[in-house]
Amino acid sequence: MSGFMVFPIVVFLVVVAPLWLILHYRSKKQLGEGLSVQETAQLNQLVERAEQLQKRVRTLESILDVEAPNWRNQE
Repeated sequence: MSGFMVFPIVVFLVVVAPLWLILHYRSKKQLGEGLSVQETAQLNQLVERAEQLQKRVRTLESILDVEAPNWRNQE
């Protein structure tokens, strides 16, 4: 019975455990580095687009407030 368990344990310790540790610490390193230059640029573009959309919504709401004062209370 103990001979049956030796092979899987050896395979785990020789193959799986080192790969697991390498991949774990590589992902920890990437998380610690933060965003790349491309990701930061994309994030800035998304923020700018969100601000533009927010301005449009405010403009549309102000138009609706003038043309249909009770539009917010309608369901």
